[in-house]
Amino acid sequence: MTKIGLEIHCQLTNLESKLFCSCKANYRDKEPNANICPTCIGLPGSLPRLNRKAVEKAIIIAMALNCQTPKKLAFFRKNYFYPDLPKNFQITQLNVYGPTSIGLDGKINVADKEIRIRRIQIEEDPGRLIYEGISEKNLITLVDYNRAGTPLVEIVTEPDFENEKQVRLFLNILSDLLENLEVADPSLDGAMRADANVSIEGSEKVEIKNINSFHDCEKAIHFEITRQKSLVDRGINVPQETRHWDDKRKITTSARSKESELDYRYFLEGDIPWIIFEKDTIAKLKNNMPESISSKKERYISKYAIPPQVADVLSSDKFHSDLFEQAHDESNAKEIANLITTDLMGLLDTREKREQSKLNPKHLTDLAKAIVENVITRTSAKTALQEIVKSGKPLSDIISTFDLGNVSDESEILKMIDEVISEEKQAVEEAKTNPQTINFLVGKVMQKTKGKANPVITLNLLKEKILG
Repeated sequence: MTKIGLEIHCQLTNLESKLFCSCKANYRDKEPNANICPTCIGLPGSLPRLNRKAVEKAIIIAMALNCQTPKKLAFFRKNYFYPDLPKNFQITQLNVYGPTSIGLDGKINVADKEIRIRRIQIEEDPGRLIYEGISEKNLITLVDYNRAGTPLVEIVTEPDFENEKQVRLFLNILSDLLENLEVADPSLDGAMRADANVSIEGSEKVEIKNINSFHDCEKAIHFEITRQKSLVDRGINVPQETRHWDDKRKITTSARSKESELDYRYFLEGDIPWIIFEKDTIAKLKNNMPESISSKKERYISKYAIPPQVADVLSSDKFHSDLFEQAHDESNAKEIANLITTDLMGLLDTREKREQSKLNPKHLTDLAKAIVENVITRTSAKTALQEIVKSGKPLSDIISTFDLGNVSDESEILKMIDEVISEEKQAVEEAKTNPQTINFLVGKVMQKTKGKANPVITLNLLKEKILG
């Protein structure tokens, strides 16, 4: 039996400052070692000051994952030496004196399977190691401490996953949840990382680190399961160890023997007092939490009659669901939901494309209205949407510039129909006994008019011509 557990590290990217100092939490695009201060690099005499907002964001995550939050929190020093850890210890949490980390005993359902959350803890991110050189002989390691001290939550699951596909689905769901809670942007480089603990029946637990993406996590787990099964089948012992994922060779490689909690010599962080919550703190945070993805989905289905599959896709993507909320009313909600999920998501499928887009909610409102009122066809609407994303011009200007207006003149459509009947004689004969073939002929007319012919008028005229 395969058992897989995860340790997910998620930066609280929507905060202004680091966990224990006033340096910027957003370290990206800064010169190396420019976003540091005595506190985050651990100079003698510097003292940490806990970021209250980080604690509040972490509580929101814990509640969303159905965790319990204890009445008081404690921080500990986790002692180990690594070049990217400037203080030679990490300030984190540990439930050694009872439950004192931010979240405990949670759960989340993934494809009808319950995944238990063992704990959620707040900690500081280490710095970054950057490797340069073309071979092992001239390889050098550079250290950038800009990231050191960035607010982080670690979400530790129980070993409830049975295969890599369940892991990938869970990570996708968790990523959507964190973005919807407005606590993090998982699409940022390094903002959400996962280590995996893998064991099969007859083997020790192996930790896989250095995984840079959900795709790599899936591949690393698949490789490790295969490797362990091969060893067990040959009667070879699988030792408990930490292995690194080699992205270039797509294999795991041995890094070191797995440490135990005793190896880290945890002790209470004396410079941060115990945190005791006021009675109404958690209640206030719960009342102000954003609407959950599942609640959005139910609302879209029940209130606007949006199909469940469309509602599922729309509610899971915060960027597009926010657009929907600003653009729709009760009369156009279904049309706007279809525009977003059918056309817009394909145009804005990366962070860079979203940032460069000139589209605003009014564009979608105008586009839906134009479709409903037969000003343009759905095919023309797709062309218009592409131009709106690029230029941000009003819909009326784009319709005029690109001649996208709906062709409803029956005489003009009849000319195209006559051409299609002449060119598609076999299909015309089939349509006389199989009315569904008329849809094929409608498509041919739409091609000739570049998608501008009114499809309802076109269908009715074709039926009159062919079926009488």
